Amino acid sequence: MDKVPMLAEGYERLTAELKELRAERPKIVDAIEEARAHGDLSENAEYHAAKERQGQVEAMIGDIESKVTRAQIIDPKTLSGDKIVFGATVTLLDDDDKPVKYQIVGETEAEAAKGRISYSSPLGRALIGKDLGDEVEVTVPSGDKFYLIDKIEYI
Repeated sequence: MDKVPMLAEGYERLTAELKELRAERPKIVDAIEEARAHGDLSENAEYHAAKERQGQVEAMIGDIESKVTRAQIIDPKTLSGDKIVFGATVTLLDDDDKPVKYQIVGETEAEAAKGRISYSSPLGRALIGKDLGDEVEVTVPSGDKFYLIDKIEYI
């Protein structure tokens, strides 16, 4: 099985979500039992909704458990160098020399609006392994973008 790289805060967020989903299990079972008590299951919308929710919760628990067991927690503060790796915070200059800042994180932690991009995103893949001062070309839905790597930090 492949390791799933993530920051410590991403790991904590996943384990908290897993705990919430596990706590929801008994409530779903109670809802199913209550719906069963209403009689005919073939036309019982409450029963079918509870069973569907149970399936969704079990699938989400399985997915999160898989990620948690395969987690490789990386602390960017322990890293250094002029090469971009997972956890690096990178300042890029776009075509207009306008700076943009991104941290390269795991897939479950990515939030582009907060400057956190996945290592498997087009930009993340283009940045990994590059050095300070390198130029990067990325093909995105809006077209090709060019960036200059201005700063690499491990914070």
